[in-house]
Amino acid sequence: MNAAVSADVPATPVPVRPWADRNFRWLAVGGLVSMLGDQFTLLALPWLVLRTTGDPLALGTVIAAMALPRALLMLVGGAIVDRHAPRRVLLLTRQISAVLLALLALGVASGVMTLPWIHVFAVALGITTAFSHPAGSAILPRAVPPALIRSGNALLMAMRQVTMLAGPLLAAALIAGTAASHELGGLAWAFALDAASFALAALALWPVTMMATSASSTAPSEAAKPSILASIAEGLRALWNDPLLRALCLYVTAIGLLVGGPLQVALPVLAERQLHGDATTLGLLTAGHGAGILAGLLLAARAGRRTRAEGQGPLVSLGGSILLIDAVAGLVFIALGQASHTWQAIALLAPIGAMAGFVQVAVMSWIQRRVPPQMLGRAMSVLLFLVMGLTPLSSALAGWLLRGWSTSLVFGVCGGAMLAVVVIGAVLLPMRRIEEPSEASARTADQPST
Repeated sequence: MNAAVSADVPATPVPVRPWADRNFRWLAVGGLVSMLGDQFTLLALPWLVLRTTGDPLALGTVIAAMALPRALLMLVGGAIVDRHAPRRVLLLTRQISAVLLALLALGVASGVMTLPWIHVFAVALGITTAFSHPAGSAILPRAVPPALIRSGNALLMAMRQVTMLAGPLLAAALIAGTAASHELGGLAWAFALDAASFALAALALWPVTMMATSASSTAPSEAAKPSILASIAEGLRALWNDPLLRALCLYVTAIGLLVGGPLQVALPVLAERQLHGDATTLGLLTAGHGAGILAGLLLAARAGRRTRAEGQGPLVSLGGSILLIDAVAGLVFIALGQASHTWQAIALLAPIGAMAGFVQVAVMSWIQRRVPPQMLGRAMSVLLFLVMGLTPLSSALAGWLLRGWSTSLVFGVCGGAMLAVVVIGAVLLPMRRIEEPSEASARTADQPST
């Protein structure tokens, strides 16, 4: 159909709320079930290692066995997603994960699960996440109209945050409640429930249909497709050659390096040394930060719906908003280093979390709407690689600094460095030119295809 013909056809009304969209409802239901199940494994797997070996070093090697293949194969996963479509890859990885976790549950229940086998399952699960993460990040723009991407992302991330708060409590109650009859019985049930959650999440993907794109009819044949390595290189070149995408990736990398370590490493030290607290104090600080993230995600969802419903554009560019939010976050970081009471730290961590949640939605939604659908898997894999790859480096750096610096100095330096990155982003990088795309420029063909 040419533009003249399609212009005469009345446009299909686009729902204002994501829940009114059929595809989004199925994605949300499947995602919620899967994310809740993930929390059972995240709690049960470390406990299984400690119950089996009693060795903290073994726990570290199991976590590394899961994280290393995920990091190494993330870019490969993005290329596979672009080659075979996010829905197909996500469906397959959910089915494989369901089988792996079911086998793990059977092994634990029968008492034959030894440390080498735990490492095997950890590696296998890490490999599946290297493909499922890019697929899960790339599927939303292919399943819902462009106007629903930002609010849809916000709601999905908010659900993840809720499961991160509630899931460990449910998992702990299950493990404790069933451990009386069998020491590892509760762990087996935790893995079994996660396996069931993946199976149900796979079923929820079947009714989801992908939006047709202009690239669908021009996609190369299987024989003409480049190799995986060539596909990865093509994606990296495309991101680097886009000045705004390049600027955003560089900026997110710098900010992530300054934020991740202090929150993971310096925050527990602050709770112990500066606030003179215990594990309960750290739990309160973590809960305050998590509640702030949830509030920021819900605020982003509401802002997206209001803009769509009222036809309003933002007063400040998206890039300008990100710079402003990070500048405020830098100042709050500096103030956090001076906190002397738990309530003061919580009052500062909550807005930091809210700003982080809001920016996370804005960045992901902008990338999803800017990158062509046929390259979205690779683009999201690069973003995930930057975030996941920098977190251990940032944590190691924060730990090294804390050997000779006080927590107030670490938070102060990181906050000041954030302000410097904001200035560099505003002056030397084209961050302020990053704008929310208009609905007309971002819209793809809205006829679903299977």
